[in-house]
Amino acid sequence: MYANSAYNAYTENYIGIESPYKLIEMLYEGVLRFNAQAKRAIKDNDIEKRVYWTNRSIAVLAELKGSLDFKQGNVAKYLDGLYDYQIKLLTEAGIENSLEKLEECTNVFKGLLEAWRETTDVA
Repeated sequence: MYANSAYNAYTENYIGIESPYKLIEMLYEGVLRFNAQAKRAIKDNDIEKRVYWTNRSIAVLAELKGSLDFKQGNVAKYLDGLYDYQIKLLTEAGIENSLEKLEECTNVFKGLLEAWRETTDVA
């Protein structure tokens, strides 16, 4: 459900994307952007926006999970588990109004984005 909407949103906005590597980078950036909005909503005690933005991040994570190629080895298995854990954190952050859990997810995606850029030469 969320996976298709996340993918469609990005492809509609970036029809000219040449590389699937760039799409992954954009998805990572999307999680960071949506988490920042969720953080603001938590600080403002805006329940509706908190739920909206955490759900947007979860949708992107679902798309990332769906794009994993398990034929490529252990990295895909590791990322699958990592993405599952991030979904759990975001869900709990939304329910519990937890900045700490949201920040934990954000920090993971900052690291993933940096590593992705380094290994794919996409800047």
